[in-house]
Amino acid sequence: MDRLDAMQVMLTAVECGSLSKASRILGQPLATVSRKVSNLESQLRADLLIRSPKGLELTPAGRSYVTAAKSILEQLAEAERAAAGEYSEPKGDLVVTAPIMFGRLHVMPVVIDYLSAFPEVSVELMLTDRVTHFLDEQIDVALRIGDLPDSSLIATQLGNVRRVTCASPAYLASHTVPAVPHDLVDHDVFSFEGVSSNTIWRFWSCGKELAVPVRSRLGVSNIDAVIEAGLAGAGVIRVLSYQVADYVRDERLELLLESYEPTPHPVHLVYYKQTRLPLKLRAFIDFVVPRLRSRLTAYFGHSD
Repeated sequence: MDRLDAMQVMLTAVECGSLSKASRILGQPLATVSRKVSNLESQLRADLLIRSPKGLELTPAGRSYVTAAKSILEQLAEAERAAAGEYSEPKGDLVVTAPIMFGRLHVMPVVIDYLSAFPEVSVELMLTDRVTHFLDEQIDVALRIGDLPDSSLIATQLGNVRRVTCASPAYLASHTVPAVPHDLVDHDVFSFEGVSSNTIWRFWSCGKELAVPVRSRLGVSNIDAVIEAGLAGAGVIRVLSYQVADYVRDERLELLLESYEPTPHPVHLVYYKQTRLPLKLRAFIDFVVPRLRSRLTAYFGHSD
């Protein structure tokens, strides 16, 4: 039995909460994963896991073993990184993830500059609007927009983005400009929800939230299409500020109800806490953080 491989399988199963999910992540048949865990328990002559319909639970022996195994594997990984030279110069592969449009507009230009500065590093940039999982997808670092749940991740705030309401000058020329959020009931609006859904746009006034029901004339599942509808003068749209900053600057869209905007969304760079960061990751953090802060400040006037 490969003891280190069995340790990794065991840890993956515990972190996933089930053997079946661990088998998918590891790319191994469920029977193989189950056999490796069972062989490990036989070798140790101790029950490590309690299998139940609700998932996996660790026995007291299992908790002790997992703590020790995690330490052993972390030390091994660090030794391998040191031997490969990851602590002497930035080199190797990094997996970075970011929301699609934010990644395209802001992260991609900075990553290209990073690659020029560090020729021994390669980056896989995953652009997706779904929440990615560090363990499942082997993410090194992520850009996240919005409040973060409590976790073991290290988070560095880069700035904020606002949720803004806007429309084209052509649309506003033929409609009364809304003075308060409830004026939107008389306007054509476009959103991500379906046309039959009860859409609520939330604003803020005098320390209180205002929930404004609107009926979308068109429900679109793609943010670029929503923005195109706004640019075409079809109606009022609601998006994140970075998504329309260039159009606002070029006066192709006008911001509405700015004094009623809700609390801005924080933008964070997040990564796993490690005893010793590989130089490729440390270099990426040191390179990206000031540049993204500068971009957010240039676009939105403040970074914190």
